[in-house]
Amino acid sequence: MPHAEIKYARDVALDAQALLAKIETVLQAHDPGSGDCKGRAYAADHAHHDHVIVNVSMLPKSHRDAAFMRAVRQDLFDVISAHLPRPIWLSLHVGFSGPDYMTEKLV
Repeated sequence: MPHAEIKYARDVALDAQALLAKIETVLQAHDPGSGDCKGRAYAADHAHHDHVIVNVSMLPKSHRDAAFMRAVRQDLFDVISAHLPRPIWLSLHVGFSGPDYMTEKLV
């Protein structure tokens, strides 16, 4: 189950909920078995220069090779950048959770 975090300056006009849904759509297009993408967005009260930072993390799997990661990163960058006002800085990191990471739905 992937995770996405968006951090941005509060004065940036951003529909974080819609952007999190778009990120999930891109991930599921590349990897239909990836499941729901748990997402969070944080608007910072204080920021220096308008910017958005997006971190996407997923578990390492054999089919998520270097070519997969490049394609996902580029598609995420394209989708995210299309939803941002200009001018703005965009930082994107797509990577893997560490070997000690675990997640489980508690019921």
